[in-house]
Amino acid sequence: MFDTNIVVIGNVLSPPEWRRTSNNNALVANFRIASTARRQDRETGQWVDGHHLRVRVNCWRRLAEGVASSVTVGDPVVVTGRLYTRDWTDAAGNLRTSYEMEAVAVGHDLSRGRAKFFRAKHAATVAVAIPESEDKVRGEHAPAVPESEAPISYGDGVPQVEEPSFEEPPAAGIDPALLRAVRGGGFEPFDTAVTLPEVSDSTAEKEPDPETADESEDEAEDTEAAPATEPEEEQDLARDGTTTPAAGILAERVGVVAVPKRSRNRSPRRQPVAA
Repeated sequence: MFDTNIVVIGNVLSPPEWRRTSNNNALVANFRIASTARRQDRETGQWVDGHHLRVRVNCWRRLAEGVASSVTVGDPVVVTGRLYTRDWTDAAGNLRTSYEMEAVAVGHDLSRGRAKFFRAKHAATVAVAIPESEDKVRGEHAPAVPESEAPISYGDGVPQVEEPSFEEPPAAGIDPALLRAVRGGGFEPFDTAVTLPEVSDSTAEKEPDPETADESEDEAEDTEAAPATEPEEEQDLARDGTTTPAAGILAERVGVVAVPKRSRNRSPRRQPVAA
């Protein structure tokens, strides 16, 4: 109902082997891959091997041709595809389960080396009758194809070139103009030969005039602060029910209207009448 798609990063354990399905006579190339996890030991602080995963990878059609021509034992590869299990019975009658992976794409792990891509050309495969064997692919009998009758073997279609020494960086010998175009521009931040535009007189900051500065200082000295209200006067104003200047300013800032206090008209005390 649902497919389990995974990506496995590991090393090739066995060379790609050509097989042929007995039902539809289709060619398939398969190999085994091993992936080992790395973990840090808390006691020693060193990195050690963790869990292992070994799976059989099946490649069909054009992918099978590319894998058989490019992959060999020990190559670090990245394989993506669909993971599934296949149940089968061995010669002794025991039920076995194997993990297989139908690859969608296979590539070399370029973090551990370098490679150059060569586009494949259309090539017709050869159909040859091969005796059946007990090996199966997708549950079908898939006998092995002899090496002499394999459509493609390792190294076919790849130009014979000398192995690179990797002493020079990859960018050596490339036109600098091409590198600038790839980087997206011709301005280099660390290029000492780059000259920045001069600032014009109109945009430059003007220095203050000494005469104008002296006049502004004299005006500041002539300006005096308003005398503050004495505390005693504020207390007297508060007793009389009037608003103090400070309270008025605060009321204006807060937005509250100050209301003067109203004096109560007290009636005189009644004197006792002598009997």
